[in-house]
Amino acid sequence: MAVTLDEQLLEILACPSPDHAPLRVGSPDDPQADALTCTYCGRVFPVRDGIPVLLLDEAMSAEDPEGERDDADVDGA
Repeated sequence: MAVTLDEQLLEILACPSPDHAPLRVGSPDDPQADALTCTYCGRVFPVRDGIPVLLLDEAMSAEDPEGERDDADVDGA
């Protein structure tokens, strides 16, 4: 099921990384996913119970098909 967030909220939300890029609904592989994807770095943030979880620790790399976190990017290592 696709994320249904208010358009005004989507305009305000941004990736919590230092780049602060806008987010788009869905994931790169599934536009209907309950997730928001950063338009710059490609991190995928889950949406749980209609609430975006915009924590870098919870983000998944766009290149990670297993859905595991990309700790190297998150920790800056």
